[in-house]
Amino acid sequence: MTDAATHSYYEDSARERLLGLLDPGSFREILPPSERVVSPHLRRLDTPAAFDDGVVVGKATLGGRPVLVAAQEGGFMGGAVGEVHGAKLTGLLERALDERPAGVLLLVESGGVRLHEANAGLIAVSEVMRAVLAVRAAGIPVIVLDGGQFGCFGGMGIVSRLCDAVVMSEEGRLGLSGPEVIETTMGVEEFDSRDRALVWRTVGGKHRYLLGEAAVLVEDDIAAFRAAALALLDHAPDLSLAALEAEHAALGGRLERFGDCRDALDIWARLGIAEPERLPILDTPTFLATVTDKRA
Repeated sequence: MTDAATHSYYEDSARERLLGLLDPGSFREILPPSERVVSPHLRRLDTPAAFDDGVVVGKATLGGRPVLVAAQEGGFMGGAVGEVHGAKLTGLLERALDERPAGVLLLVESGGVRLHEANAGLIAVSEVMRAVLAVRAAGIPVIVLDGGQFGCFGGMGIVSRLCDAVVMSEEGRLGLSGPEVIETTMGVEEFDSRDRALVWRTVGGKHRYLLGEAAVLVEDDIAAFRAAALALLDHAPDLSLAALEAEHAALGGRLERFGDCRDALDIWARLGIAEPERLPILDTPTFLATVTDKRA
């Protein structure tokens, strides 16, 4: 819930988020809708297409510093990745190797790969992953912003965790498989996708922050996302062997510590939070004050 002094990131479209996040008047779109670069697959399947294929990419400044940006549009097929959509993301990342911006911002909102063009989408996501790692290896931070209505799952969920940092709001969601996919494959007893409280406390921003998968938790406010992105531009990518081994050790330790937990509430209790059942109803500032030094 936002008040009159905030501008909701959750409720905005991809283009509205970019205009609110970046320096006024600085955004220049690459392959805008006027170029009519559309998916070659959707119309053959008699499926509506979009002239930007559900992703906006371009260059701008943030706090006066040059950045490359991409924003997925959840309103078009849930931000799902197809051939053109993925190629635009990959091309933007490869452009970063030539232009050397202060950072690359990915405003993610995606249910994963488009079933309509599954093979092309899968290949596209793999190319995005490789490009992210190449940009990070070149010393350019790649920062993810996640706070949209459709969350970030599937291939883009993996892409997000390959980046330097993830900024989330409580309303954001991040995971490999979405709740409906888990329910379909494993049964409602394993995960009830209609239980919205269960969904948000399992894949939502608060839980991802407590597990250390989100570097920053912010309120649902464009200005808060902008401030977090600005602060992270100086986050130097670390792809050293020592950093990789430390991350693997942390993941292994997390599995040993929480592997038998059946609910996020069990994890929060094991983190030493006195009243874990209260966390979902706390506003973001109160939540952050409550969980100081409790992260996994």
